Amino acid sequence: MKQHFPLKNVQEEKRLFRSRIFIAIGLVVLCFITLISRYVYLQIFHYQEFETASDNNRIRLQPLAPARGYIYDRNGILLADNYPVFTATMSKADVEDIDGTVKKLIPILDLTQDDIDRFTSRIKTAKKTERVALKLNLNETEIAKFSEMKYLFPGVNIETQMTRYYPYGELFAHVIGYVGRINDRELKKINKDVYAGTNLIGKIGVEKSYEDLLHGTPGNESVEADAHGNVLRHLGKKDPVRGNDLYLSLDYGLQMVASEQLAGRRGAIVAMDPHTGEILALVSSPSFNPNLFVSGISTKDYVALRDNLDQPLYNRALQGVYPPGSTIKPVEGLGGINYGVIDWSTTINDPGYFHLPGDSHKFRDWKKNGHGIVDLNKAIQESCDTFFYVLSSQMGIEHMNAWMRQFGFGEKTGIDLPSESSGLYPSPEWKMRTRKTKWLKGETISVSIGQGAFTATPIQLAMAISMVANHGYHLVPHVVSSSRGAKPFPVRNAPDGRVKFNGTDEDWNKMRDAMVNVINQGTGRRIRTNAYQIAGKTGTAQVKSIAQGKKYNEALLTERQLDHGLFVGFAPAENPQIAIAVILENGRHGGAAAELARPVFDYWMLQRKTNPIRPLTHQITGSLMTAGIQPSQLPSGQSILQADPNAVPNSQKAQQMTQKQKADTAAQQAEITE
Repeated sequence: MKQHFPLKNVQEEKRLFRSRIFIAIGLVVLCFITLISRYVYLQIFHYQEFETASDNNRIRLQPLAPARGYIYDRNGILLADNYPVFTATMSKADVEDIDGTVKKLIPILDLTQDDIDRFTSRIKTAKKTERVALKLNLNETEIAKFSEMKYLFPGVNIETQMTRYYPYGELFAHVIGYVGRINDRELKKINKDVYAGTNLIGKIGVEKSYEDLLHGTPGNESVEADAHGNVLRHLGKKDPVRGNDLYLSLDYGLQMVASEQLAGRRGAIVAMDPHTGEILALVSSPSFNPNLFVSGISTKDYVALRDNLDQPLYNRALQGVYPPGSTIKPVEGLGGINYGVIDWSTTINDPGYFHLPGDSHKFRDWKKNGHGIVDLNKAIQESCDTFFYVLSSQMGIEHMNAWMRQFGFGEKTGIDLPSESSGLYPSPEWKMRTRKTKWLKGETISVSIGQGAFTATPIQLAMAISMVANHGYHLVPHVVSSSRGAKPFPVRNAPDGRVKFNGTDEDWNKMRDAMVNVINQGTGRRIRTNAYQIAGKTGTAQVKSIAQGKKYNEALLTERQLDHGLFVGFAPAENPQIAIAVILENGRHGGAAAELARPVFDYWMLQRKTNPIRPLTHQITGSLMTAGIQPSQLPSGQSILQADPNAVPNSQKAQQMTQKQKADTAAQQAEITE
């Protein structure tokens, strides 16, 4: 018998259907509860946090680099300018593959390995939204290439940024220095918040010494950006504060005249106000074009400067150490008076040589037959070596060292420029410490005439002769006189003490008169003038030593083995306004160095107020830039500002002047001057 089953159970199906509905409704309700809970969590409990995160995806705080402060000379002539350049920048927030993007940009922007290395170092430590410079100073071709392919490089943009320009190129290079790209070593030291968006930093000179004042304070700007990093809206802005402007004590015209005297020669000239310590001119020759370094100097250009035998990058005025020769005799003579070893009536008989008791070695005077009866005045006037041989043997190296150090020898002057050398004033302690041997009495004799281990820099000589002019008052040399801007600047020009001197003001005056005699009738008589009185002292520093008993034969020496010529002096003698130190490398004698000082004296005393040398107006700069010519596009060493042709000789005149100087030197070769 067959059993029949119903095809469907209606009641069971209803029960199953209802249970599924309840489960589905429960799942939906659970989802809604979860969604609402999450919404409450995000919108109520963590609203502020996630609002900020959301805004960060579209609103960015971009740094605004401050403009660098300008640098002027004492007359308001602009020496360091700012001008805009096109710069390729990248933000790592908008670029996923930084290395790959840089590689693709190499042929488009003509990137060098130096560009890549600098960018890689900076991008590693940059903030996520900071725009890091990939290449500065793009040319028109590079801009055009990138513009065509911009869509392939989200996060890479071309912006206008300010960079530095030095209108007078080589003229102020060793004083002002230059700025350059921030390197790895500097990146570890600087405050990254202060330098956000900034690519340049002071490297040498005033640019480095006063970096904190010149740099300024950065600002920032809030912008709304799309997914590709393109700015859609500007939401808010805090303006950066421009760096302080600096006013130097340098005089453009005096710097120009001093530079012309050293054209084609190796040497340095430092001019200083003996009453304030202000540096009026500071020239080191040869020089270099600082504009080459701003955007990154090419390897070819750098190697050419580095390997140049004349060392144009070397600041001879601050770093050059030379035997000072007889230029230190006025200071040393005052030392003899200070210690009571001599007075103005003390005399010696000079046979042309000196030897220590019990020693047959002869220390010879530059004048073979001697100077006869010599007192201190005559010893200064005729630069009698033998007088100072005797003086030093009686004074002793300890007293000499203590006295000369009061005038700054053997120590840095403290000038507000970096990389100053200290020179060396030797002592028994120094020799034992460095050479492990005892001091010899003969070494004292050599030091007494500025030879032996004694070395000094031109800035030290300028400071020392300023102290003589100023009756022993010490002033720290400085090139920055004042500053204008948001940051405070300490006022200088205050005396920094006076040397301890047992003599009187009359002794200072007598030394001044002796130095006047040097110019009027002594070794510096070729620069004598009736227009004003110059007090000075010449000196000769031996480069190649001559063995005892051998005769100095200049014809057998190479040009770089010839003696250095030195000169120190001040004018007018009675009330000094300017003090000068000159070093002429391989100049053969001090008279040649003195001749370079005379035009510098003349300009300051006679021409500066009535017919000052000034550059042409800066309208030339504006017209060139309007025409699309950037200063960086000028040939190396060429400035867009030319000096007044009526005041500055052209290259042909300068060449004629050089030839005349050489002819004068040859004609005077027979006349030996100390």
